[in-house]
Amino acid sequence: MDHILTLNVGSSSIKFALFARDADGPAERLRGQVEGLGAQPRLEARAGRREIAARDLSAADARDHGTALSVILALLDDAAPDARIGAVGHRVVHGGPDHAAPLVLDAAAIAALDRLVPLAPLHQPHNLAGVRAARAAFPEAVQIACFDTAFHRSHPWVADTYALPQRFYDAGVRRYGFHGLSYEYVAGKLAAIAPGEAAGRVVIAHLGNGASMCALKGGRSVGSTMGFTALDGLPMGTRCGQLDPGVVLYLMAEKAMTVAEIETLLYRESGLKGLSGLSHDMRTLESAQDPEAHRAIAYFTHRVRRELGAMAAILGGLDTLVFTGGIGENAARVRTRICEGMDWLGLVLDETRNAAAPGLVSTDDSRVRVRVIPTDEEAMIARHAAEMLARPG
Repeated sequence: MDHILTLNVGSSSIKFALFARDADGPAERLRGQVEGLGAQPRLEARAGRREIAARDLSAADARDHGTALSVILALLDDAAPDARIGAVGHRVVHGGPDHAAPLVLDAAAIAALDRLVPLAPLHQPHNLAGVRAARAAFPEAVQIACFDTAFHRSHPWVADTYALPQRFYDAGVRRYGFHGLSYEYVAGKLAAIAPGEAAGRVVIAHLGNGASMCALKGGRSVGSTMGFTALDGLPMGTRCGQLDPGVVLYLMAEKAMTVAEIETLLYRESGLKGLSGLSHDMRTLESAQDPEAHRAIAYFTHRVRRELGAMAAILGGLDTLVFTGGIGENAARVRTRICEGMDWLGLVLDETRNAAAPGLVSTDDSRVRVRVIPTDEEAMIARHAAEMLARPG
């Protein structure tokens, strides 16, 4: 039977999932990840609720993305020997201004996406390394890119542009938005759960190691906190979020920092990690007693609250707020801090429901509905891949 393999390749991990093609849509058979590449690699996988792998790997077994993919292929051979891979769906972070839909990848398309690496240096090189490794492993399979930027191509011009001369916009210097696969999945789940809410004014907060927020009207993205790169907007695990560009000029002119040093600072040493001096992980910060850890959380929630107000302004009001992502789905106390004092917006959290999330977590009399909906980027990639395979030719 034809199957779809999804690959979500990050700087130090590969998330994967295997789906059987079914008349009702892709049916998940197993999923997992290899994490800790370059440090302490580990393989974890499950089929439904059944754990099928949980073991540390040697540095030789997973020294890079290519060898880690070999580990994944060996697992697939053992766990699903009947699976013939007809397509591999890849999460590709940046599609630039031209890609508003998934794309079948050939050598020319991959070369074009290579030119977008400067716009997403933390992600794009690894995404494309995964594509190349999958092409070598599955030469007969269709390779399909699913872009994190595609969902936001419906933005109006005012939400996409910067106040720079028009020639820069024409050259591609514009706001792209990211986390689009997550937003697309969550928007679809909301439409299934509460179609009336999905048709209204919705803000989705994808909060995790990467964090952003999206304003949707009628299910379409009309605003995002992320911009030209995945640095903008909210503070993240190791990324700074919104920053006065004058700071970069100062670091170059007064501190004599190179472009590479500034890139490392903004992408890898800032955010929750930089503020706390302790960790990028919200779980670690919540359990810590250090005042710097608490200040980092306070800054994070302050910025989410500020951007929530901005997203509501874009929409002309708010009907539904949805939390998703690792922090959004699991950190009840963070959700509480974000929603505190937001009754002016019509938003009142029910703490009992909030502690039992996912699901509806607002009170019955809250004018704005607040929900926690787990995201599933792998399922979204598989759906796109299945649709591409079903097209004639």
